[in-house]
Amino acid sequence: MPLFRFTGWEGADEKHDGASQETGLIGIPLSALPRAKEDTVQKLYPARTILAISLWLALLQTLTGSSAAASTIHGKITDPLGKPVPGARVTLIHSSSRFRQTSTDPRGAFLFSAVPSGNYRINVEAAGFTSASSTPLSLKAGGSLQIDLQLQIGTLKQHLVVSATGTAMPESQVGSSVSVLGPEELDALNKLDVLDALRLLPGVGVVQEGERGSLGSVFIQGGNSGFNKVIIDGIAIDEIGGEFDFSNLSTSGVEEVEVFRGPDSILYGSDALGGVINITTRSGSTPTPQFTYSADAGNFETYRQEASVGGVFHPFDYYVDFMRFDTQNSLPNNSFHNGTLTGNFGWKPAQNASVRFTLHHDATGLGSSNALALYGIPDDSFQRYQDTDMGLTVQDQTTSRWHNMLRLTSAHIHYLFDTPEPAGIPFTTAAFGTNYLGDPVTICGANGYCTSGQAILDYGGAYPMIFDSINSVRSVYAQTDYNFGPELAATAGIQYVNETGSSQSSGLAAPAISRNNYDTFFEAHGTLSQRLFGTAGVGLESNAVFGFAATPRASAAYYVRRPSSALFFGHTKLRFNFGTGIEEPSLSDQESSLYALLTQTPGGPQLIRQYGISPIGAERSTSFDAGIEQGLAGERIRLGTSWFHERFYDLIDDVPQSALPTLGVPSAVAAAAPFGAYLNSDSWRSQGAETDFTAGLASHLILQAAYTWLDAVVTRSFSSSALFPAFNPAFPDVPIGAYAPLVGGRPFRQPENSGSFVLTYSRQRFGANFNAYFAGRSDDSTFLTDAYFGDTMLLPNHNLLAGYQLAGFSGWYQIRRGVTLYTSMSNVLDEHYQAAFGYPALPFNFRAGVRFTLGGSEWKRKH
Repeated sequence: MPLFRFTGWEGADEKHDGASQETGLIGIPLSALPRAKEDTVQKLYPARTILAISLWLALLQTLTGSSAAASTIHGKITDPLGKPVPGARVTLIHSSSRFRQTSTDPRGAFLFSAVPSGNYRINVEAAGFTSASSTPLSLKAGGSLQIDLQLQIGTLKQHLVVSATGTAMPESQVGSSVSVLGPEELDALNKLDVLDALRLLPGVGVVQEGERGSLGSVFIQGGNSGFNKVIIDGIAIDEIGGEFDFSNLSTSGVEEVEVFRGPDSILYGSDALGGVINITTRSGSTPTPQFTYSADAGNFETYRQEASVGGVFHPFDYYVDFMRFDTQNSLPNNSFHNGTLTGNFGWKPAQNASVRFTLHHDATGLGSSNALALYGIPDDSFQRYQDTDMGLTVQDQTTSRWHNMLRLTSAHIHYLFDTPEPAGIPFTTAAFGTNYLGDPVTICGANGYCTSGQAILDYGGAYPMIFDSINSVRSVYAQTDYNFGPELAATAGIQYVNETGSSQSSGLAAPAISRNNYDTFFEAHGTLSQRLFGTAGVGLESNAVFGFAATPRASAAYYVRRPSSALFFGHTKLRFNFGTGIEEPSLSDQESSLYALLTQTPGGPQLIRQYGISPIGAERSTSFDAGIEQGLAGERIRLGTSWFHERFYDLIDDVPQSALPTLGVPSAVAAAAPFGAYLNSDSWRSQGAETDFTAGLASHLILQAAYTWLDAVVTRSFSSSALFPAFNPAFPDVPIGAYAPLVGGRPFRQPENSGSFVLTYSRQRFGANFNAYFAGRSDDSTFLTDAYFGDTMLLPNHNLLAGYQLAGFSGWYQIRRGVTLYTSMSNVLDEHYQAAFGYPALPFNFRAGVRFTLGGSEWKRKH
C-alpha cells in the first residue's frame, strides 16, 4: 500500500498545511523561479503542455494507486531534534469533535485504522512538551494519510524552514542563519507592507526613499539591495539581475515570510548572492467557507479595504484575497495607491498527489516628489507599477520515501516613470543651456558639514520624459526528493528559465534582450544521533550571459546540550554555514558592457576575436557564519549570537575609459569605448555580529529583541566617483564620492549599528503589540549637481545620514464573535527623520478599523 505523506503533496513552500508542526521528507522547489510576462503564458504553456502534465500525473497515480479498501491515518511524533516521543497522546478530531484517541509506541508512531473519508486533524500531548495540532486534512476512501508532528519544548515556537535544505526542516536542525515571521507575528504587528516587518529581523536593513510607496530596499548582512532573491509561492518576483522594489509588496494574503541570510545560489540559482526572502501566501483550510472583510482609515487621507474568502470543498481548497490601499502621504505630489490580488487554489486528484495554482498581482501608482529636503520644490513626476506572477505546481508522493514535483511559472513586471514637464526654476547658461533648479536651501549632514545653494532638479530636454520597461520570465522546474532513512535524505532539481526584457526612454528603445538559462543542483542532509545535523550540496548554472558557474554550500548544527524543560540551562546549539553565490547581470549591465559595445562598434568584433574579450561575468560572493544558541528557563528563553564574514567580488560597475587599461583592457579596445563600459571591477567586504533574544515571559506575553553590528567596507572600485573624487570648495581637503562610495568607505545607507524590540500580548479576544527599531548613522551622498554642474552641493559621505528611532503600536479587541476592532500606529514618537538623505520619511501615522469574519471552523462548531 503506498503511503501518503502530508508534507509531500502540499510542499514546504506552501506551509499553510501545518508547516509549523510537521516534519519528514518534503519535496520543495528551492530554485528561485523567475518571472514571466502575463500575456505570454498561453504561448509558453499551450494545451499540449497541460495535457502532458495531466498524463504524467495520471501515470504516477496508476503506479502508486492504493489497492486497500480501508482508510488509515498514521504518523510519527518526535522532539525538536527528531527523537521519537513514546507515550504521546494522539487525538483524532473530526468536525471539531474528538473522534478517536491513541498513544504513540516506543518508536513514536501512531495508527488509526478503518477511518471513514472526511476532513481530520490531530492533537498531540506529551509530558514535558507543548501540545501541538495539525491543520485539517482530507482523507479519501481507501487512502492512507501520514501526518508527522514535531513537539516543541517550552513556549517558544519552532518553525519549519525551506530555504536552508531544499525540503522543509525544523529550524532547530538547521545550521544556517534563517528567521521566520509567521502568521502570529504578522497579525500582531499589523504592518501594511512586508518591508516594515522585515526591519525587525537581525541582519536585515531596510531603507525607504520617502513615504508610503517610495522605493523600498532591503540589505542583508551588508550586501547590496539587489543581492537578494525574492520569492512568493515558489515564483521569483525580482527583476532580471536581482533588483526589487519592496514598497509594492503588501502583507495582504501573506501567511509567512522566511529570510535566509547569506548566499544560497545552490538552491535558488542566480541572484541569491546575499540572501533569500521566501514568502508564502495563505490557503483555505476549513470545510465551512470563511469570509473576512476589513476596512480602516487614518490620517493623511488614508483608506484601506480588504476582503478574502477561503475554504475546502472535497478535493479542492481555495483562497482569494483582494486589498485596496490609498493615501495622500504628508508631502505634495506624493499620493500612493496599491491594489493587490492573491489567489491560491489546490486540488487533490488522489491521496498521494496534488495540483496547485497560485496567483499574485499588484498594481500601484505613486506621485514622485523627489528629495524634497534637498530641492525645496516637489518634482512633477509619477510612476506606475504592475506585477503579475503565476505558478502551477504538480506534486506526487510516489512512494513513502520518494517525492516528485513539477512547477511552471510565469511572471511579468511593467514599470513606467513619467515626468510630464520640468519642475523648478529655469536657469540658462551658454555652456549648458536651460536646466531647472530647486529653491535655495541649506542642507546639513549628521557629520557636521553644511552647504547652501541651489541644485538642478530637472535637466533640460524634450518633455514629457518617459521611461518604460518590461521584464518577463518563464520557467519550468522539476525536483525529486528521496529519503534513504531517518538519518539521510537527498534532493535534486533541474530548471529551465527564459528571460526577456525591453525598455525605452522618451521614445528611444533599447534592443530587446532574451536569455535561456539552465541550472541544476544536488543536496543531501542528514543527522547523527539526533545531535549533529549536516547539509551539503552544489548548484550548477549555465547562463546565457556569463556561462557556467558552480556554487557549493555546506552547513552543520551540533547540540552540546539537548533541549530540556526541567533544567534552567536548556539546549546549547553550535552552528556554522559556508556558502557561495552568484548574480547574473541586469539587462542594462549586459547592454552597456564592454563586450556588447564592441559588438555594435565598427571593427569591434575583430577586437573581440583578437584580444579574447568575454561577455560580462557574474557577480560573486563567498560567505562564512558561525554562532551559538542557548536555551534558558526550561526553554522559555532563547538567546543566540552569530558572527558572519562575506566577500562580494566581481561586482559590476561603470568604468570610465581612462581606467579600462588598469583592468587589463588593451588600449585598442579601450579606444573603442570612449564613454567607458560596464565591467566586473568592484568588490567589498562585510563582517559583523548578530544577536537575537526571545522570551516567553508568560503564557500570553512574548518579548523579542535583535541587534546587529555591521562592518562593511568597499575594498575595490573603478567607478568614476571612486577614481575621480569630488571636492566641495567649502571643504577642499575632504574627498567625496558623488554617486558611489570611495574605496575604504562604507556602502551607502548601511548603518554600523541597528536593532529592534517587539513585545506582544495576545489573548483570545484582545491583544496588543509594541515594536521599536533603531538605526545608527550611515554613509550616503546628496547626489546633487549645482547650476554650473559643479560640486558645491555635495557633502562628505562619512556619517552623512543621521540615525533614527521608530516606535509602533497595534491593538485589537473582539467585541463579539466575528467582529473585531483594531488599530495600528507607526512612528508614534513623531520623529522627523530620513532613511535616505534628503527624503523626509512619514511622520506619526495611524489607522483604525473593523474586521468582520463569517464562517470557518469555529463558526460551524458554534452553529
